[in-house]
Amino acid sequence: MSHEAGWAHAPGALSGPAWLRTPDDVNALMPRLWSRTAEKVDGELHVGGLAVPALVAEVNTPAYVLDEADFRARAAAFRDAFSGCDVYYAGKAFLCTEVARWVAEEGLRLDVCSDGELTVAERAGVDPARIGYHGNNKTAMELRRAVVMGVGRIVVDSFDEISRVVSVAAEAGLTARVMVRVTAGVEAHTHEYIATAHEDQKFGFSIASGDAFEAVRRLLAASGVELLGLHSHIGSQIFDTAGFEVAARRVLAVHARVSQELGVTMPELDLGGGFGIAYTSQDDPADPAVLAADLGAIVTGECRALGIEVPRLSIEPGRAIVGPSMCTVYTVGTVKQVALDGGASRTYVSVDGGMSDNVRPALYGADYSATLAGRRSEAPPVLSRVVGKHCEAGDIVVKDEFLPGDVRPGDLIAVPATGAYCRSMASNYNHALRPPVVAVRDGEARVIVRRETFDDLLATDLG
Repeated sequence: MSHEAGWAHAPGALSGPAWLRTPDDVNALMPRLWSRTAEKVDGELHVGGLAVPALVAEVNTPAYVLDEADFRARAAAFRDAFSGCDVYYAGKAFLCTEVARWVAEEGLRLDVCSDGELTVAERAGVDPARIGYHGNNKTAMELRRAVVMGVGRIVVDSFDEISRVVSVAAEAGLTARVMVRVTAGVEAHTHEYIATAHEDQKFGFSIASGDAFEAVRRLLAASGVELLGLHSHIGSQIFDTAGFEVAARRVLAVHARVSQELGVTMPELDLGGGFGIAYTSQDDPADPAVLAADLGAIVTGECRALGIEVPRLSIEPGRAIVGPSMCTVYTVGTVKQVALDGGASRTYVSVDGGMSDNVRPALYGADYSATLAGRRSEAPPVLSRVVGKHCEAGDIVVKDEFLPGDVRPGDLIAVPATGAYCRSMASNYNHALRPPVVAVRDGEARVIVRRETFDDLLATDLG
């Protein structure tokens, strides 16, 4: 039930969500929320063989801590599970030069959706032929650069873009390799803003209206383009394959129609990404091997029913690789006991970051977890709300979490599973400086994205 003042004030908010249980040990970690090397040692959080308190003493807080071994292991798990398929890491989740190199070294391809992301990929030395380029409004300049670089595939999203890419290819005297983004009309069980395959939204060509087939027909009739296949993406943070099954059935029906009516067998099919991860105890993500088996069975079964050859499958995990590999560490500045109606109270734990480094709770109402990271506590657990320092009532980092009742200013709080869409969506709201990304592995740390400075902040201010 909603409340006019927002979800934070809805009935039941004071008791926490039904899935949140009082922990037996408030100091313990829930392994599936954290990277593989994360552990508590005498109450201190360790990641990559390093004590987080010692690490942040060098780089300050807030800071993103990226477990390199975990990232590589998750990338390799998708590569191996989807052997025979093309796995594109979705750079929009989080991308920097070093991460782009890891992606290439682990044998994955890279999906970008802007000229800036393409620039990072180029700087990292990623083979352009292993890059896919997304976006619903790519300019002629962006398309020209992609074609000239030899990007492996451009996912076209509109009739206007078809005209642009054909024109750009002709001007350059080159062939543009393209896929057609289609809208399958699937309602993914996720937040409205990250469900991307229903009809009423900006992405792709509608299958139901016939636009998808018309887009294929125009591309096949054009010169200077090579049509690879159809691309579908049904949303993000998805935990089952039911939506993929419906999408595959509808997309493959178009694939078969193209073969039957236009005499062309498209060699590829992309089912996108959106595989969910565990942010809290309520989340139960699937293993890559299970996803591979399920998606493979879905595609094979549909192709058999349609009497067509199985196209080469590609997928685009982003969150599922980088999400659990990173945590964010904050310093507590203020702890308040706020009296509420009926004699109840709420504990507010204010930290030195917030919606500038993780906008997802404010934007989507996303849930996160947290732990005391710098010491062991013997105090009983208290239902708390971790909030940021920005001038917004909705600046909430963790809506509901049990923390020790003796949390105090100066304590470190760590939030797991912040690798996806936290640093990549970070802002300078209230003129905050975006935090660094520190990669840790085998007891060593290195800053791969430095903290912004006030000189950075003012560099574009010409006043």
